[in-house]
Amino acid sequence: MLHRFIQNRLENVFRYFPCVLLTGARQVGKTTLVKGLVPAGAMVTFDPVEDIRGAKADPDLFLQQMPVPGFLDEVQFVPQVLASLKRFVDASGSRKSMFYLSGSQNLNVLRGAAESMAGRVAVLDLYPLCYKEMFQKPERGVLEAWLQEGSDDFSAFGDGSVPALGRLMWRGGMPGILEMPDELIPDYFTGYMRTYIERDVRTVAEISNLTLFSRFVRLLSALSAQEVNESELGRDLGIDRTTALRWKNICEATYQWISVPSFTRNAVKRISGKSKGYFVDTGFLCQLQGIYSSEVLLSHPLCGHVFESFVVMEIVKRISAWSARPQLYHYRTYAGAEVDLVLDYNGKLYPLEFKIATHPTKKDIKGFASFRETFPQENIATGIVACNTPMPYKLSDDVWAVPWWEL
Repeated sequence: MLHRFIQNRLENVFRYFPCVLLTGARQVGKTTLVKGLVPAGAMVTFDPVEDIRGAKADPDLFLQQMPVPGFLDEVQFVPQVLASLKRFVDASGSRKSMFYLSGSQNLNVLRGAAESMAGRVAVLDLYPLCYKEMFQKPERGVLEAWLQEGSDDFSAFGDGSVPALGRLMWRGGMPGILEMPDELIPDYFTGYMRTYIERDVRTVAEISNLTLFSRFVRLLSALSAQEVNESELGRDLGIDRTTALRWKNICEATYQWISVPSFTRNAVKRISGKSKGYFVDTGFLCQLQGIYSSEVLLSHPLCGHVFESFVVMEIVKRISAWSARPQLYHYRTYAGAEVDLVLDYNGKLYPLEFKIATHPTKKDIKGFASFRETFPQENIATGIVACNTPMPYKLSDDVWAVPWWEL
């Protein structure tokens, strides 16, 4: 089993909380990760149809039969267990290390957990594999040096080697495809889409037209790494704004999409207020867009957006293992100046641009200057352009070009 960076945090949190809820999209490795942390026979995987061990009919009795520590997998299918779990934890007299929980939808699982088990459950998110997890690279990289250690010199990172970017973006980070040949990737994601619609989406919300919802997911994937105009979202499918926003929220609740709000300190009215969105797995994105090989991807009109989505999610995956995580924003003015991503961490702002080029130029960093001019009172760190350069180098006094895989 590959080591997941979040494992150390997961185990540490479990030492101090009665329960830990690990959430994330279907097939990102939640079960595999937690199964290795509990004794054999201490795991139950719930089902939306079958009442496993009578958990729905009598959740109190079910919990009495469970070994501790234990693992309740896919708990969103048995929300009755959450209220009983609160009583069980309180009655036990123990305040730590009792149950791991997992779920594939945060809309109802987290709401139920928050209401039923306030103060008794810690919530962690698991995403598909990042590059460093796939190839078991050292966890510390530019992100740690930049945000946590305060470095503004990244010359020590990089050895001149360049990963096969096109193939990495095209395949994505789902653990189930690691050893799968390229020709079977479309089959994997065809089955993934069907299971996602029939199990996750049906559980989260009542949607009468699942075929139309599937088309909406494809539409959303084409908007990855772009500002989302909520007034026009879904218009091409004949979906009204309210329905489109509800469906986008479902995609977020099932961990297929993340939204990044616009950064503002109420400084100037010329800043755009639209959120940007990112499709979580670029392998799934490519299949939804009919991009069936890495060679096609590299010449596709969406390639730049796929690259930005890929690297933003690399950052999201990495910081999900941190106990204190930065807030994510983007910056864009109505005049068009932009910074792709802004990390707000410990009172300081860290601006990032994403360029698939091997050697970005000063033309590519004009957004940094606009950002600094717009927010002169902010503490803004050295900027980074994450790109395909083999080695880090300075683009200006306060901007570095850095290999994306060294983040």
